[in-house]
Amino acid sequence: MHISELLTESRTLCHMDAASKKRVLELASDTLAAQIEGLETEEIFSGLLNRERLGSTGIGDGVAIPHCRLPGCEQALALLITLEQPIDFDAIDNRPVDLLCCLLVPENEAAQHLQTLASIAELFSNSDVRETLRNCTDSHSLYQALVATSGNGS
Repeated sequence: MHISELLTESRTLCHMDAASKKRVLELASDTLAAQIEGLETEEIFSGLLNRERLGSTGIGDGVAIPHCRLPGCEQALALLITLEQPIDFDAIDNRPVDLLCCLLVPENEAAQHLQTLASIAELFSNSDVRETLRNCTDSHSLYQALVATSGNGS
């Protein structure tokens, strides 16, 4: 599944101000719950936080992919966030994170979950993609840049 199929412009947040991992996960949960009928902020936050407790979703190079499977989630969806200032995310390379792609998938879609995570990780492993996204100045251009860069099959 292409990331452009999971993302909408309204789930694209550019240069957000979040001082901690907890705060950015709260922000992501609030944003997703406001747009997805049947999902509550608390259940999204709890799912993302519980996944982080298993091990950081910071994949390196300033990127994190917080994710979880949720019972009330009917389809896979994503939220893209760039941060005003990088934050500590306990990433595997110990570098702070400023580029996040949150992923929610239905509870019973383990295979889709893994495939989608792999596609997103592959997309964000490209330094040109990361640089392009970091250079965006507003949510509209961030969304357009992601759609354009993910058109290569990622």
